[in-house]
Amino acid sequence: MLTIQHGPGGVNCQGHSRRTALKAGFLGLSGLGLGDLLRLQAQGAVPKTNRSVILLWLDGGPSQLETYDPKPEAPSDYRGPWDAIATNVPGMFVSEILPMHAQHADKMVFVRSVHHDNGDHFAGAHWMLTGKFGSTSVNLPQKFPSVGSYVAKVRGANQPGIPAYVGLPAAQSVYLYPGYQGAAYLGGAYNPFDVNREQAYLPANYTAAITPPKCLDNFANSAPEQTTSRVSLLTQLDQLDRKVDQTGRLDAIDRYQQEAVSMILGGRARTAFDTSREDPRLADRYGRGPWGHYTLMARRLVEAGVSFVTVDMPHWDDHSNIKEGHGYKLPPVDMAVAALLEDLSLRGMINDVLVIVMGEFGRTPKINTGQPGIPIPGRDHWGNAISVLLAGGVRGGQVIGATNARAEHPIDMPLKPADILATVYRFLEIDPSLAFPDHSGRPIPILDEGRPIEGVLA
Repeated sequence: MLTIQHGPGGVNCQGHSRRTALKAGFLGLSGLGLGDLLRLQAQGAVPKTNRSVILLWLDGGPSQLETYDPKPEAPSDYRGPWDAIATNVPGMFVSEILPMHAQHADKMVFVRSVHHDNGDHFAGAHWMLTGKFGSTSVNLPQKFPSVGSYVAKVRGANQPGIPAYVGLPAAQSVYLYPGYQGAAYLGGAYNPFDVNREQAYLPANYTAAITPPKCLDNFANSAPEQTTSRVSLLTQLDQLDRKVDQTGRLDAIDRYQQEAVSMILGGRARTAFDTSREDPRLADRYGRGPWGHYTLMARRLVEAGVSFVTVDMPHWDDHSNIKEGHGYKLPPVDMAVAALLEDLSLRGMINDVLVIVMGEFGRTPKINTGQPGIPIPGRDHWGNAISVLLAGGVRGGQVIGATNARAEHPIDMPLKPADILATVYRFLEIDPSLAFPDHSGRPIPILDEGRPIEGVLA
């Protein structure tokens, strides 16, 4: 459905013109503000590279010991149910439940020393996704824009006719949509485009059929004559306003309008979201569950020109039964990450895509005795030691930082969430000192602190 809103010239509280707002199926949610992105491109503010980011968001908080910071020499009530295994990089180890990671460690950086020292799901998620402390469990609204929303605002999509920022199947954090993956005061145009909120928050062992994105139906069912008539209406409405527009911006607006119309008429987005075009054998390598399915779709999207994709992989809050709880989730992550890196390499995209695997915090190093009603050992919240995987466009085969012998806290190169995001912004050639007005009009920089991690990016 195409929606046209028309009103007097002027600027709203986010600094965007309200003169003509165009929505075409995904456009209103895509991160492609009609005027903003195209103006930035015209001014040369958006780099012309095709770099992009895929974030695998492990909502709930995965354990550092069961993933990227195993401690096989720790006491039994710390080290957990799995041993460590060697990788294809000498001296680099990973949990034995991630054997495919071990085969691709030369394309990976294990960052083991991130911390924010907060065990609140909401505070941790906000901090990891925005680089700033802000929201908490007693004050839920998002305070600062997410990394994906800043990418949509500053960089936009790498190609026309495609969203800049996509959530698969829907971007969320701690059951909130879009949660702390949203745009906050940047405005709704920079929220992620969610593919399917009706079939979302899917566990790794979800077995029902995955519904194709509804946008495919919308694109397919849009009759050419209907689209043409709506574009004609838009043109007529613009002409009505020409007599009163004294800003001198009409020529530019016409150019932006033409490019926006190409998003409606082109087939790039429709093709990108359609995973049925992939070889079934490749889909098998990613995994046939939802996590593999949407990781494959993420690769299709960045290949088509999306700049930032988040893949939701939830349900990591295993206070009880860490072996069973993490045990059914880690193999699908292992498959999806390995297949993604192989796929990017074969397509010559490996240096242009930064892959991130992280959640809002780690888990308590000492295993507990379970929780009320489920007296099976698990791990609680722990923001003092968080492991993050960076892969793809990095100098692989590295371990950054270290925790103590029980994975309790960093002892070498302690890092904050802002350091991770500063690294992301450097990869995408975005200046984190850029400032945007909050709801009160006060300019707020993308990051207040944090520096790119030296020696990580390719």
